[in-house]
Amino acid sequence: MLTQERRDLIVALINERNVVTVAELMEEFDASAATIRRDLTALHDDKKIVKVFGGATSIIDQDVNTTEPTVLAKSVLNTQEKEAISKYAASLINDDDFVYIDSGTTTLEMIKYITNTKAKYITNGIVHAKKLLEKGLSTMIIGGRCKPTTEAIIGPDCIEGISKYHFTKAFMGTNGISLHAGYTTPDVDEALVKQEAVKHAYVSYILADHTKFGKVSSVTFAEIPNCCIITDKEPNKNYSSKTIIKNVNDGEKL
Repeated sequence: MLTQERRDLIVALINERNVVTVAELMEEFDASAATIRRDLTALHDDKKIVKVFGGATSIIDQDVNTTEPTVLAKSVLNTQEKEAISKYAASLINDDDFVYIDSGTTTLEMIKYITNTKAKYITNGIVHAKKLLEKGLSTMIIGGRCKPTTEAIIGPDCIEGISKYHFTKAFMGTNGISLHAGYTTPDVDEALVKQEAVKHAYVSYILADHTKFGKVSSVTFAEIPNCCIITDKEPNKNYSSKTIIKNVNDGEKL
């Protein structure tokens, strides 16, 4: 196999899997470690992949987002996907559940479809709490500092409040899902709140449409295996090898 042909195939493989090791590439292309490392160095220099210790990651997965869109801006994106995801998520709530609902547009959409009036609900979303109350549901809101762009409650007081509870289920939003970076969000204070909620939940569900996969924001709040994912389409089967993924379009119950 010619060098350029092998390198093109390496790029295609990395883009498909997002992360590969030198050992995997050696086996795939029947090449020595030295040859693979030279290939990775050359491809890294050409900005076609990102060389990391022991392997490489896709350049597609390296576009780090450091800004947070407003709630209004996010609310008009991927509305059909969010509706399907939120309907399914709401169906998972049982009578004896103590449910944490994270701030975010998909989790807000989920509240429309909650029918269980026996479960108890707690949230750090200002609008989320209002919507829960309007439905006559048992509702608590965490105290702390209000963040205008996401209309979320964050900060040390919020984290301390969450630490006192133990949720049966947590429904979480995210800005990005990446094999190497996990679940991410642009704001460190919001990440710490999400991290605490996941830590104190028996099971955590990430509600995210397919556009969130392969995206990375500034701060990781959980690793891929720490949460189940509810989505409308899984773009890469490598994610399902790391955690449980529910595609709401396949008709099966999680």
